[in-house]
Amino acid sequence: MEIKRVLDPASGSKMMYQNKHHPDVVFGDIRNVCISLIDRSHGNESGQRTLNIEPDTLMDFRSIPFADGSFKLVVFDPPHLVRAGKKSWLAAKYGKLSESWQTDLKTGFEECLRVLDKDGILIFKWNETQVKINEVLKLCPIEPLFGHLSGRKGLTHWLVFMKPRGQ
Repeated sequence: MEIKRVLDPASGSKMMYQNKHHPDVVFGDIRNVCISLIDRSHGNESGQRTLNIEPDTLMDFRSIPFADGSFKLVVFDPPHLVRAGKKSWLAAKYGKLSESWQTDLKTGFEECLRVLDKDGILIFKWNETQVKINEVLKLCPIEPLFGHLSGRKGLTHWLVFMKPRGQ
């Protein structure tokens, strides 16, 4: 069996991937669902939208089922909503944080760093529509090397971390 080098423990519908079946990536998520919802935004006259979340491995980013040092690269794009309706398209698409989101994200960062190989890289994506990036960074045990702000409203942060030497 070929060992994959990249882990995405909260891949959702794999929106950011050019190849949603890339052979080097383990796509993980806590959900495995096909969701159809009504959404008339962006000129969608029929109102029907379908979202497929089909991970390779069912997993919770708070308890990643891989050994220490298993991956060269981890992509961490956890849910970023704390407020969303039960039938919300955004909640279905991105997931929703629990009431214990601070503990969840802190544990998620720790788990992502644990499964990184020596000198491994963590890519973190966060949209600060509801929770500011500064609040999230307080939960990470290491500081980012660099980052980039993107998106139509400039609310999406892409940050790069490198696993510290000796960990």
